[in-house]
Amino acid sequence: MKIFVTGASGFIGGSFAAEAVRRGHEVRGLVRSAEKARLCEAFGIVPVHGTLADHDLLAAESRGADAVVNAASSDDRPAIDAMLAALAGSGKALLHTSGSSIVADHANGEPSDTVFDEDHLPTPTPKKAARVALDQAVLSAPGVRSIVLCNALVYGDALGPKARSVQLPLLIDWARETGSAAYIGRGLNRWSTVHIADVVDLYLLALEQAPAETFAFVESGEASFRDMAQSIADGLHLGEPVSITVGVAEERWGSARTRYSLASNSRVRSVRTPALGWRPSRPTVHQWIEGHLKSAPR
Repeated sequence: MKIFVTGASGFIGGSFAAEAVRRGHEVRGLVRSAEKARLCEAFGIVPVHGTLADHDLLAAESRGADAVVNAASSDDRPAIDAMLAALAGSGKALLHTSGSSIVADHANGEPSDTVFDEDHLPTPTPKKAARVALDQAVLSAPGVRSIVLCNALVYGDALGPKARSVQLPLLIDWARETGSAAYIGRGLNRWSTVHIADVVDLYLLALEQAPAETFAFVESGEASFRDMAQSIADGLHLGEPVSITVGVAEERWGSARTRYSLASNSRVRSVRTPALGWRPSRPTVHQWIEGHLKSAPR
C-alpha cells in the first residue's frame, strides 16, 4: 500500500510510518526540515518537504496515495479540508488522529466517575468544539473511507524517528529538574492510557479493514496522575511525589495544557476497536515508566 503520512517525524506519525515500512508498505511522509527528512529516511520513509499550509502539496500527495494518515495536527481544519477534497469520491481511506481531551473536564486534580464510549459523548466544551467539528467533517466526507482514531494518553518509546509523547515527558522533565515528582491538586484525576506500539497496531488494522465513518477511542487501561507521579518518583529514586497548584502548573505549561492534559479526567472505553481484531498487549503505563527510568542515576 502507498501511504501518505503527515507528522511523519512526530511521535505517533513517525512510529506509525516506520512500522508501516517494516511491514512492507511504501510510505511518504510530510516533513518541515532537512534534519527531519534525514531522520525519516533512516527508517525508509520517503520525505516530502512541506507544511500543513501547503494545501496543493497535501492534495497532490493524497491523490497519489492509496491511503492517507493525518498525525500532524488534530485541529488544522484547512489542511484536512484540502486532503478530503482531493480524496472525495475515491473510496480511499483517510485516517485522522484526534485526542480524548475532547471529553476532558475541569477537575483541577479531582476524580470523576464518568466514563465515555463512542456512543455516549458529552457536548463539547467551547475550547474543544472546533476539534469535534473537524472529527465530524472527516467522518461525513463523501466518497472517503473516513476513520477517526481518538487517542487517550499515549506513552512509550518512539518506534521511528526520535520523538516524545506529550504528557508524561512533561512530568518526567519536571521531576528531573526539581528533584520531586509532581501532580496537580490531589492528583486523583484519571486518564485512559495506551502504549504507542498498540496504537500503531490499531492504525494498521484500521487502514486494512475499518469501514467508512469509523470513530473509535484508543485506550487499553487508565491511571491517576498521582499514581503516575509515584511511578516517576520510584523510577528516578526520588521521595514521595508532591502536589502543586493549578497556578504553578500554568506558569510552567500554560493554561490549556494544564487544565486539559494534566489536571483533567479523560476516561474513555472503546466499544468499537475489538471488532477490528485489536488486542492491546504492551506493558501498562506504570510498567513502562519503571522500565524507561530504571537506568536513571540516583
